[in-house]
Amino acid sequence: MKLNIALLAGDGIGPEVIDQAVKVSDAIAKKFNHEINWKPALTGAAAIDAVGEPYPDETHEICASSDAVLFGAIGHPRFDNDPSAKVRPEQGLLKMRKKLGLFANVRPTFTFPSLLDKSPLKRERIEGTDLVFLRELTGGIYFGEKGRREEGETAFDNCVYTRAEVQRLAKKGFELAMTRGKKLCCVDKANVLETSRLWRETVQAMEKDYPEVEVSYEFVDAVAMRLVQWPNSYDVLITENLFGDILTDEASVISGSMGLMPSASLGAEIGLFEPIHGSYPQATGLNIANPMATVLSAAMMFENFGLQAEGKAIRDAVNEALNKGIVTEDLADGGKAYGTSEVGDWLAENI
Repeated sequence: MKLNIALLAGDGIGPEVIDQAVKVSDAIAKKFNHEINWKPALTGAAAIDAVGEPYPDETHEICASSDAVLFGAIGHPRFDNDPSAKVRPEQGLLKMRKKLGLFANVRPTFTFPSLLDKSPLKRERIEGTDLVFLRELTGGIYFGEKGRREEGETAFDNCVYTRAEVQRLAKKGFELAMTRGKKLCCVDKANVLETSRLWRETVQAMEKDYPEVEVSYEFVDAVAMRLVQWPNSYDVLITENLFGDILTDEASVISGSMGLMPSASLGAEIGLFEPIHGSYPQATGLNIANPMATVLSAAMMFENFGLQAEGKAIRDAVNEALNKGIVTEDLADGGKAYGTSEVGDWLAENI
């Protein structure tokens, strides 16, 4: 298979972890007789510095004409620490999601047998955890009208959802649940928010189309609590943009490190694959960042193309590295810590 992949390294540790995912993907291509044409493009703070725009038109054209996008990380402290900044790296990410129609963020959370004791939660609470969040990506408070009034003394952010936006995300959730444990949890705040009441009534109306799926409805605060008490009680969870942003970061550390969890952002056609961690600017250039989340995002990319054996080969290599202690400092726990590039080299050679 010939694949054209847009390569958006982004900011901070993004270029370092993306390099490792490229090594691993190229090893997969060689092993399984594929051809990958990498198409690098600018985004985030790097793009602002170069052209003054976090998601330039040229980058969008490259992404839109590719089969998939492999993405690193976005963000820089100089923007985080400047509330008055008019252009921000994160605006590029929101613009990219909107223009590419990436409305469903798929974030799995699972455990690795060799790392059960590295989790901040007790082994008996997390063993067997294998859940997936579907977070709505292009609506809600992140895209609603926002601004200031009363001479800047009052700020507002509007949260708006349409029934159609909820339906298309929920449809993916029901379909995913049918391929897994046939359990779906709709996460909302329907006791307070009108948008959540729309979410709940919309999903309730869809239940009849998926009679095999057991559907539950839980408030977001209850889910936040249960994720650290009984995460293995969940299968597929669907939720709106803001709730999903927060809950998926909480869930990510169950595995032992945020540097282990991949994600996919899907729409009608193209898919974007990225680690869930941020740009980790403190580690930039130090060769200490964990590349495995980005590598596993590449595995999700291959699987999205229907190349299941290729995805499994990457996952097997990652599990073997973890079993043998070929890990960066976040997982070394006093043992030998390998550099970002050393881990990438080992994974590629193993494949």
